[in-house]
Amino acid sequence: QVQLVESGGGLVQAGYSLRLACATSGRTFVTRAIGWFRQAPGKEREFVAVVNWDGTFTYYKKSLKGRFIGSRDKAQNTAYLQINNSEPEDTAVYYCAAGDRAGENAADFDSWGEGTQVTVSS
Repeated sequence: QVQLVESGGGLVQAGYSLRLACATSGRTFVTRAIGWFRQAPGKEREFVAVVNWDGTFTYYKKSLKGRFIGSRDKAQNTAYLQINNSEPEDTAVYYCAAGDRAGENAADFDSWGEGTQVTVSS
């Protein structure tokens, strides 16, 4: 089992950038894909991005590609999600998750963090 802890959320103005981190421990981090999901108030959790086990493959929700960048630092056992040119619509709780498959469905991941709140003001 992989334990995950998100950080880096907060309140930013639209247009600003922020970087979320997902620190991991437990089962070997390097062998698992890391996915990012978000849940806005009153909405269902949605897929944002995924990075495969060695960071050579990334996949994004189509509407977010170009503003969101996923990466990982294997030496630090940490994954990152860069949010550029933030928009009020990005306001949500962001979750990272670990799984054996670099998919876009929540069912592809079996370990989840508690989430970090991102609020983008207009």
